[in-house]
Amino acid sequence: MTQAFSKVTAIRGMNDALPGNGARWEQLEEAVRVWLAGYGYRNMRTPILEHTRLFTRGIGEVTDIVEKEMYSFTDSLNGESLTMRPEFTAGMVRAAIEHNLLYDRPQRVYAIGPVFRHERPQRGRYRQFHQIDVEALGLSGPDIDAELIIMAARLWKALGITDVHLEINSLGQGEERAAHRAALIAHLEAHKDVLDEDGLRRMYTNPLRVLDTKNPAMQAMADAAPKLFDFLGDVSRAHFAGVCERLDDAGVSYRLNPRMVRGLDYYNLTVFEWVTDKLGAQATVCGGGRYDGLIELLGGKPAPAVGFAIGMERLMDLWGQYQPETPKPECTVYFVHQGDVAQRRAAILAEGLRDVGVSAVVHAGSGSFKSQFKRADTSGAQIAVILGDDELASGVASVKMLRGEPSSDALSQQQVPIDQLVTFLKDKVN
Repeated sequence: MTQAFSKVTAIRGMNDALPGNGARWEQLEEAVRVWLAGYGYRNMRTPILEHTRLFTRGIGEVTDIVEKEMYSFTDSLNGESLTMRPEFTAGMVRAAIEHNLLYDRPQRVYAIGPVFRHERPQRGRYRQFHQIDVEALGLSGPDIDAELIIMAARLWKALGITDVHLEINSLGQGEERAAHRAALIAHLEAHKDVLDEDGLRRMYTNPLRVLDTKNPAMQAMADAAPKLFDFLGDVSRAHFAGVCERLDDAGVSYRLNPRMVRGLDYYNLTVFEWVTDKLGAQATVCGGGRYDGLIELLGGKPAPAVGFAIGMERLMDLWGQYQPETPKPECTVYFVHQGDVAQRRAAILAEGLRDVGVSAVVHAGSGSFKSQFKRADTSGAQIAVILGDDELASGVASVKMLRGEPSSDALSQQQVPIDQLVTFLKDKVN
């Protein structure tokens, strides 16, 4: 007796994009590529799997991502620990070092694709999600920091999104953070009684992250903590002022958030987030900053870098609140036919249409004209072409406008010689 096979479903937090929604993804990706090309950014693709040590070294061993969220496993062939990328930056930097991309000039690059984190799934927070990752490698000035932020503002405008707000901060340089770290640890030690388990664990390993707490009982303590911005020297302050001046020039408004630290260890100087109140608990749509030490940390020659990432699922959600999705037609022309000879002729004509850039679908199999017309209508096609014995005998095809013209039979359907059909339909569509 054959045992019934139980239904297999997607892994929780890893979602399917079905055909209707897939068209929306393509629309967003195309808008993103046009936007990035306008600033001279070129596409780069890195593997989903990387050595685990790339992320523990690059992101930081005491970050939430490394401690709790990475999908890691031991390769059975060689015993190496591998990880499905939880973010793009470390892999992009690894590739730039490995292929010596910064040998002769800086690089503006981007990537679009899936990343993986072992999260508790909720709206805007998934185990497999997608990022638009933008990196400017080898560029050090405040001008490029501001350009990246202004770029994001242009994307929101292009997508018709208004309720996103910019928060910025400066994390300074290593010696400034060290002085602040000592003062912060002293502050945390004096308030041990209000620290939760995460706060106590991070107090000495990553005290800056304690300030990023969402625990209401710790908010007053975090608000009263020494501010990193107060420890910045003249050079760091001048860099930050240069960023703000350029944002002012571009008319991009912002708010200084002295508690913003981001969730990764590699940041220095400028950090920023674009946030919204339209996505529930997941307020951040875009976040990034400068990471001048990461290239050297991962074995490359010292070089500055700055970048950001946008969560595509969150952006899709937000975009949909401003620009509701409209179904994308499956094709422009749908062939309705009766009989084997007519179907074969329809297939040849459809290839001719595709040659001139007109999308076409030939009804698969057989069926009544009524059922085929019903399928043509649900496809969203603009035009139906009817081929049957009578049409073939007369050397004509019946062309019926399904959309875009008056619906009366006299105006919406006409006979077209078969040998002129492709040219007629091309002109009709254009």
